[in-house]
Amino acid sequence: MQAAVSTATVEPSQRLAFWTDMVCNTYVQLDCDAAPGATTIEGHIEADELATLQLSRVTATAQNVRRTAAKIARASEDYFLVSIQTQGEGVIAQDGRVALLSPGDFALYDSTRPYELRFDAPFQQYVLRLPGPTLRTALRDTQSLTASTVSGQRGAGHLMIGMIQTLASDISTLAPESAAAVAESVTQILIAGLSALPAAKQQPVSQLTAYHREQIKACARSRLRDPALTVASISAQLRVSPSTLHRAWTGEACSIAEWIWSQRLDAARRDLCDPNLKARSVSEIAFSWGFNDAAHFSRAFRARFACSARELRLGR
Repeated sequence: MQAAVSTATVEPSQRLAFWTDMVCNTYVQLDCDAAPGATTIEGHIEADELATLQLSRVTATAQNVRRTAAKIARASEDYFLVSIQTQGEGVIAQDGRVALLSPGDFALYDSTRPYELRFDAPFQQYVLRLPGPTLRTALRDTQSLTASTVSGQRGAGHLMIGMIQTLASDISTLAPESAAAVAESVTQILIAGLSALPAAKQQPVSQLTAYHREQIKACARSRLRDPALTVASISAQLRVSPSTLHRAWTGEACSIAEWIWSQRLDAARRDLCDPNLKARSVSEIAFSWGFNDAAHFSRAFRARFACSARELRLGR
């Protein structure tokens, strides 16, 4: 991993404050307290960026970490974080739930609402940080999925653990043109793991409804570069009423229009990470994906990915 910071570089009396600064600079604004009976926290953090994702490894002594309402009011960062336990045990509390993490387990938490992390003994975790809108346009009611343990022993959770461990060891050798694709794969595996939680279960839809949804998505994907793509134009192309489209879409994580924007922004992100397209300007890439206003694209990109298109391209 690329950036590494450690409390070993400062005097013991300064380590608690230094650790708190390390954590805040790496993730979001937080309060860190040493465990009862201890006067300091010792540890180190290694972090790297992968397109719009951040992957870090935290190794530290016992502590309590809190994201308070006051911290949120002062710094309204919008991220989801995923703690993947590798050594020791951890507790994540948010939204009235408590997740207990043993090695191999992971759980999600949301920086826009208060949460607490507790470690009663030394521990190690990987922490994945991704922009809030990335999950909110893919999963319904994300608030019901926080602080819920996903086992790494089977299914998508097992795949997630394996992918993160492999990525952590190989990230420095990853070709730039692969970054966006790998980041997207990690996100999709995470979504699959969270979708297995009981709170994510949805009522089954009829075959006809599922067919209409796939029609809508296929039509939109084939025309993402078309600035004239709208819900009304999809309705006309499929020869169904807009109300029929919206009924078929009921149950998805976001509206049809929001889904189209998210697909366009994801496509633009992939192009911005492609070294073969470095000669094309940000505006050219934006316009090639159906955007017709550079300022609007800039705002939408930052809202979805928590960075500007130029920052992403420069690797921040």
